[in-house]
Amino acid sequence: MTQTTPSQAGSGQETARFTVPPSHPMVTVLGSGDSLLRVIEDAFPGTDIHVRGNEISATGNPAEVALVQRLFDEMMLVLRTGQPMTEDAVERSISMLRAQENGTGAVDETPAEVLTQNILSNRGRTIRPKTLNQKRYVDAIDKHTVVFGIGPAGTGKTYLAMAKAVQALQAKQVTRIILTRPAVEAGERLGFLPGTLYEKIDPYLRPLYDALHDMLDPDSIPRLMAAGTIEVAPLAYMRGRAQPTFTKVLTPDGWRAIGDLRVGDLVVGSNGEPTPVLGVYPQGEKDIYRVTAQDGAWTLACGEHLWTVRTASDKRRNKPWRVMETQEMIGNLRAAHARRYELPMLTAPVEFPEREVPMDPYALGLLLGDGCITGKTTPSFATGDPELAMALGEALPGTTVRHKGGVDYVLNRVRRPGESVRTENPVTGALRTLDLLGARSNTKLIPDVYLHNSAEVRLAVLQGLLDADGGPVTQADRTCRIQFSTTSILLRDDVIALVQSLGGTAYTRRRMAEGRQRSRTTRGEYRHDSHIVDIRLPEGVEPFRLARKRDAYHASGGGGRPMRFIDSIEPAGREECVCIQVAAEDSLYVTQDYLLTHNTLNDAFIILDEAQNTNPEQMKMFLTRLGFDSKIVITGDVTQVDLPGGTKSGLRQVREILQDVEDVHFSQLTSTDVVRHKLVGRIVDAYDRYDNAQQAAPAEGDSAGADAHANRGHRKRK
Repeated sequence: MTQTTPSQAGSGQETARFTVPPSHPMVTVLGSGDSLLRVIEDAFPGTDIHVRGNEISATGNPAEVALVQRLFDEMMLVLRTGQPMTEDAVERSISMLRAQENGTGAVDETPAEVLTQNILSNRGRTIRPKTLNQKRYVDAIDKHTVVFGIGPAGTGKTYLAMAKAVQALQAKQVTRIILTRPAVEAGERLGFLPGTLYEKIDPYLRPLYDALHDMLDPDSIPRLMAAGTIEVAPLAYMRGRAQPTFTKVLTPDGWRAIGDLRVGDLVVGSNGEPTPVLGVYPQGEKDIYRVTAQDGAWTLACGEHLWTVRTASDKRRNKPWRVMETQEMIGNLRAAHARRYELPMLTAPVEFPEREVPMDPYALGLLLGDGCITGKTTPSFATGDPELAMALGEALPGTTVRHKGGVDYVLNRVRRPGESVRTENPVTGALRTLDLLGARSNTKLIPDVYLHNSAEVRLAVLQGLLDADGGPVTQADRTCRIQFSTTSILLRDDVIALVQSLGGTAYTRRRMAEGRQRSRTTRGEYRHDSHIVDIRLPEGVEPFRLARKRDAYHASGGGGRPMRFIDSIEPAGREECVCIQVAAEDSLYVTQDYLLTHNTLNDAFIILDEAQNTNPEQMKMFLTRLGFDSKIVITGDVTQVDLPGGTKSGLRQVREILQDVEDVHFSQLTSTDVVRHKLVGRIVDAYDRYDNAQQAAPAEGDSAGADAHANRGHRKRK
């Protein structure tokens, strides 16, 4: 309770009386040995402050008495929350109140609001902002995706950012924390330093480790780092998530080398749709690994390359997919005898642009399966299902499918009145256009115009092939798989590509021709090895048009959820590498064998410390790595740049570039926000005064030099 009355002493003075509730012992208000009271008396030397029982009175200048009154009100608000008042907290409260009085502080942000905003509590210690600027910095991290904390050492820039990162991880707002800083003291040439890699980088990362130990149980930190939940690395190592320049990436126009991509080019995302490339970053020569899935699909990537994966435990607990580096999974690919890491699949068939084709795609599939297209005779077709012969005739205009006998059918041209006998068979003409005429069973293939066409065209080709040379294979308690066989290696690979582009998986094995006898009707040994392809397609993709196969497929459970697991990760030498960033919401793009991978940091809280020691290119690279549902905090002191001479600081330049960009915030902290020893703030101020004087000195020196030159000239004339 506060009461203000005019002073009996007159002369424009006032007296304010404060009654401390009995629930708050006076020692909590005045401090041990009246230490808090002495701080208040030193801050208001013209005000008489007296304590009697649980009543405090202040007499003096009305403006000063009003500030003392507000100070005790704020102190009581803090004490009611159960938090103690310290000498430092009282001094900062007085500074905030004086700033408000002078019009330089925010009226709507009180000392009590600043001092009672808890971020994190661990082992009896609470982390909270201690100054108004720190509170605004913390609030900005909550409200914005990218926040720059700029100010001198000791202002809590990195410490508070790390507290917010741990808070976000514990609240499951993010799935990982990434802490990084440039190691410029060694010119990032860590190879010249003695010791192991971790011994080399440890001095540059030690402040981050120390802060982590303040905020988390030390025993849990190694476990979190081993799982990739927390990553601490120099910027030079964090950025190198890359693939060799010759690695194939799927685009709407087909496969292209990743090294040939440019910003603005389109690649295919996990939903099968085109997504633009936002960034292309050459990475130099790096150690490369071959990542192979259990279905034989493989691609190349560096050790730091990112993969979206999940474990069986993640799936059971309905946990989100996690992001892991290649090197994190090495040696940990099995859980008991099962493969540990599942890879995501296409959520929809790839949508290539629709292209005009010279032959119906279903008819082409039938002919590639059971047709004779050598060109030495009229094209023919062999099947024991008249339904297929009828469907083939309906799909080939200008052609009649004539039953020759048994399982044999001939594809004759429909002659019209007046046509020349030499008019080419339309099927032969289409095959010639597709460069398929003359192909034998072991040399057949699917032309590119069909492989990279709309999903409808690709599915129709696959249906023709499976109706002719495939069939459902039933298994108890499992969805139905499909089996296809061919003697053509090219056709085998094309069928696998078709299946993968539709969101399915395909496993292949070889049956050797040697020693394998033909049936009684066709005597002799087989001349070519047979390639068996086991296929699983997602639910909703219909593999058959032939009624008997379609019915058997659905009676056995139909399609399901094709899955891929990482089977092996093996060293594959060193190669020139590049990494890309794409605009897709999940940051995934399709690489070789329709594997899904990415380089971008999703669902992560990322902190770049000592950012004044990044160059502009590094800063751009780091910022454009931002993934979806992620947050970036960048901290630094532009007065402490350690870059080699002539190198610009990326932190100095970025403010001019991003000042007006939405959802990017710049928080400025000053010497008044230093939360270390009081002397640190005074040292910072002293250096600022010195730097300002040095900047002004050249102009004064030039003037003095000019005067001296004039005097020398005057003496000479004398």
